Amino acid sequence: MNIAGEKPSVQRLGEALIRYGLVIVLGWIGAMKFTAYEAAGIKPLVETSPLMSWMYNVLTIQATSNLIGVTELTAALLLAVRPLWPKVSLIGSIVAVFTFLATLTFLFSLPGWEPSLGGFPALSGSGGFLLKDIVLLGAALWTFGDSWAAAQASGRSRQDSLALASV
Repeated sequence: MNIAGEKPSVQRLGEALIRYGLVIVLGWIGAMKFTAYEAAGIKPLVETSPLMSWMYNVLTIQATSNLIGVTELTAALLLAVRPLWPKVSLIGSIVAVFTFLATLTFLFSLPGWEPSLGGFPALSGSGGFLLKDIVLLGAALWTFGDSWAAAQASGRSRQDSLALASV
């Protein structure tokens, strides 16, 4: 914060990139879930997951992928509306947090270590792909805190306006 209490421009830019970068990642990956290519690509992850494998007993491979895609697209949309509706954006952050917590479990249910390189800590292609979700989880937690603070401030502003109006 500078003397006037404003955040430096680089910090505001970083915060915008965290939020809207997360929106782009979730939206893009979510949209890809509606393709047969992506549905087949996530099959090894989902079918070995103790949290998600049940889905293939109820839904087809494509329907499972579509459901995951709808969840990711919904999170992206809700995260994006933070300037207008911070309370709604809170819900998007919660969905994103649970999305990344779920995908991080794949590190334990899928062979994430490359045996030809001696195993741990050498990551397989899937392990390396999933590792980024640690940072995405951090971004989702940050957006939660940011939306929470904005929702609290918005609530205080309304209460102050109502109090002034009654005077």
